[in-house]
Amino acid sequence: MVSAPIDPPALESALRPFGESTMLPASAYVDEHVLDWERRHLFAGSWVPVGRTAALAEGGNQRAVTVGDVGVLLTFDGGHPRAFANVCRHRGHELLPAGEAADRPAVLCPYHGWSYGLDGRMRTAPRMGETFDGRAYGLVELPAVDWHGWLFVNATGTARPFAAHVGALGAHVSPYRPESLVSKARHEYEVAANWKIVAENYHECYHCPLIHPELCAVSPPNSGSNWREPGAWVGGSMDLRDHASTMSLDGRSYGVALDGVDPRLVRYFGLFPNMLISLHPDYVMTHLLEPLSPHRTRITCEWLFRDEVTDPSYAVEFWDLTNRQDWRACESVQRGARTVGAQRERGLRLGHADRTRLPRPGGRALLRRPPPSTSDVRLTHRPGTRAGRRDPEPTRR
Repeated sequence: MVSAPIDPPALESALRPFGESTMLPASAYVDEHVLDWERRHLFAGSWVPVGRTAALAEGGNQRAVTVGDVGVLLTFDGGHPRAFANVCRHRGHELLPAGEAADRPAVLCPYHGWSYGLDGRMRTAPRMGETFDGRAYGLVELPAVDWHGWLFVNATGTARPFAAHVGALGAHVSPYRPESLVSKARHEYEVAANWKIVAENYHECYHCPLIHPELCAVSPPNSGSNWREPGAWVGGSMDLRDHASTMSLDGRSYGVALDGVDPRLVRYFGLFPNMLISLHPDYVMTHLLEPLSPHRTRITCEWLFRDEVTDPSYAVEFWDLTNRQDWRACESVQRGARTVGAQRERGLRLGHADRTRLPRPGGRALLRRPPPSTSDVRLTHRPGTRAGRRDPEPTRR
């Protein structure tokens, strides 16, 4: 792999043994050239989740997405998802604009009218003559895998096999059977912070006592276990307090327990590069991170429940509050990375307190009402949820 555009001496302190190492140099969070490198090598060059397979197939049998810096065309033929480079084999025109979907029997290039089957094979090439052999000009297929209901794509086709990428993570996720769960709510946030700052914040609970007492009220911030197992992921768990049965404002579950999982643990995983998976006794929550610029990240948060759950608001409200407080903290860290001081003094990663290699949930501020933030949020509630409810006032402590 080509090295990131960061001076090697600036990385030396970040590469020291865990417990002595520092944060990455400030340029890793603010430099456009670093983000360009990450988009190609960490996102397009790895396995990236592009969403829930069922949701992607809604509205048509073709959908265009962007993975890192590469355009990808998804097709759905009889429920079987496939991925292709989103370019016509004639002159490289995009087959479908990014973010759009289509429902038609063929993939049609709007430039010169070449068409392809949903399996990528060429169907027609107008006026190319009888001697033209279109079999050599099918769409370039990319690796794609449906994993527990999430569709993963490797946009450059250069990543190691998906089984090696997820490694032992499947053994932790499988008991929750997320492929059988239904999306009941989905929030999309835009946060004024680098995507790595968001991931680092999720990976530690050192900040928990100061910025989210609600979380600490239902789960001790220093509880749980950490795992070091094969795969491109890190993970840990946290216990529930004796009175709590899930992560909610009062610790009560208003949903349906998931069969065969530990009812006293919440598990937090980060699957490289951009998927955060939080497994609860009664629901599964994910965060997908999409870098928009060195200073801004789109975060899609989704809640999955048993189909019979009609009101997921107890979980959505808790984590929306927690998310917003996380975003404010992340935005403050981003502003710090942009200061002159950040170029000289970088935070320590302390093995006994700042477990940045292990996913941890976000936080909640001690303010009665949140201050103005540069974050924006678009909320999408599924049928049966209570949209537009005000956040409960935090408990004074």
